[in-house]
Amino acid sequence: MIVCHCRVVTDRQVGDAVRDGARSLSAVCRATGAGQDCGSCVFSLKRVVSEQDSVRSPLLAASLSPLAGVDVAAG
Repeated sequence: MIVCHCRVVTDRQVGDAVRDGARSLSAVCRATGAGQDCGSCVFSLKRVVSEQDSVRSPLLAASLSPLAGVDVAAG
């Protein structure tokens, strides 16, 4: 599924970025290019990143703020 239409970034690419070491929404955006144009995708990106984190580490996912990195991602 396409998460960022401006840069045509898919949920699979976001998952790959998380598995490759991106530990925040900002890091995922830098790695994929998502969230850097209009910014309308940042909440969808955050959801996908949180889903990936919950698969990887349930304790880490529980500690993430739901809006962490949103302001940085769209900037």
